[in-house]
Amino acid sequence: MPTRALSIDLKPFSVRLHFHGDLDFFLGAGDAEIEVYPPGKQYPNFSEKRLQIIRISRFVTDGHLGKLTRNLRLLGLDVAYHPLATDRQLLDVMERENRALLTRDRRLLMHAIVKTGYCPRSQNPDEQTIEVIRRFDLFTLIVPFTRCLRCNAPLQRVAKTDIIAKLEPLTKVYYQEFRRCTGCAQIYWAGSHFEKLQNRIGVIHSLLMGKSDV
Repeated sequence: MPTRALSIDLKPFSVRLHFHGDLDFFLGAGDAEIEVYPPGKQYPNFSEKRLQIIRISRFVTDGHLGKLTRNLRLLGLDVAYHPLATDRQLLDVMERENRALLTRDRRLLMHAIVKTGYCPRSQNPDEQTIEVIRRFDLFTLIVPFTRCLRCNAPLQRVAKTDIIAKLEPLTKVYYQEFRRCTGCAQIYWAGSHFEKLQNRIGVIHSLLMGKSDV
């Protein structure tokens, strides 16, 4: 059956969007044209040297994000951190180890050397954790209790007999499974602190699932 092409007259139109964030800070005063894409959407004309890269799983955090660092390490994510690191040191670690820079200092993210970075909007460490996981799509990389909370090195299972001399008397009696940090040799086991860490993971999981009763 023959068909007739339809001619539709489309006129240019404008859409005004209201963003929650810091666009005014980066764009400055006056009119500016920007293109907006949802998280995970790759635009083919992006240059390689842009600020945000979606697929990255190693981070360096500034000295004000200690609690965020602990949360991310608790989930098994690789996060370099030193509470007294200078801006220059943060940028050096970021570049040398190919890490994304996490900082609340927006001006630090504006350095030309920064290829991948993020400024958490919230001041709450748990909410910051959710922001980072969602922003960098880290859901499939979460493996709790596999990284040292002190130095960030991976943990590995260790035989009780290999560390028994370092254990407290009651720990020797009541616990059989242990892990040891491959970096600082800190020993981990499911002691009284373990329940608190599990609760922390539970809070983060509830926020990820969108539950508010936490």
